Amino acid sequence: MSEPDEHGPVVRDRRRIDPVTGQPRQPVTPAGAGGPGGHGTAGLGEDDLVAEAAEAAVVGAQIAALEAELAERTADAQRLQAEYTNYRRRVDRDRDLVREQAVAGVLGELLAVLDDVGRAREHDELSGAFRSVGEALEAAVARVGLVVFGAVGEPFDPTIHEALTHTLDESLEQATCVAVYQPGYTYAGRVLRPARVGVGEPTTPTVAPPEG
Repeated sequence: MSEPDEHGPVVRDRRRIDPVTGQPRQPVTPAGAGGPGGHGTAGLGEDDLVAEAAEAAVVGAQIAALEAELAERTADAQRLQAEYTNYRRRVDRDRDLVREQAVAGVLGELLAVLDDVGRAREHDELSGAFRSVGEALEAAVARVGLVVFGAVGEPFDPTIHEALTHTLDESLEQATCVAVYQPGYTYAGRVLRPARVGVGEPTTPTVAPPEG
């Protein structure tokens, strides 16, 4: 009765193509095998070499196909990421625009109240509880972003000032606001209402020097 093998079964990988590198393996000939020149190696036949080359070509093509598919999927993911980023930017921009329009609408309705507060201040009638309410309202709209403009001495700008009167003044060098009948207001960089002013103009118009 034979003794059991103390070392267990021996598994030999005889695949001709290395599954890791995809390259043909070099043939290993058992020691003592005969071969040309008595060196103990046996060469592969031509059919075997052709079969191994074909198998290597198939594996290489599969690897190339996988790499191409990976590159395509990566490009798709990058394109989707860029589209999502642009979408988020558009949503944020539209949300800010809607908010600005809504706030501008509310502020526009409050301008008449602010005018009443300003007139009461000019006539020393802003006192008591009315003064507290008026100043609180002015502070609140300023925090939101409402900016008041229009003061005596400002250069006249037809894009933000509405001229109600015109006078000539030889002391002036340019068109200037000499009276303010109603202040103007801006919000988020746009004019909600132009300032209504009286304009003083120089008696001699300023002539630009000739070019050259």
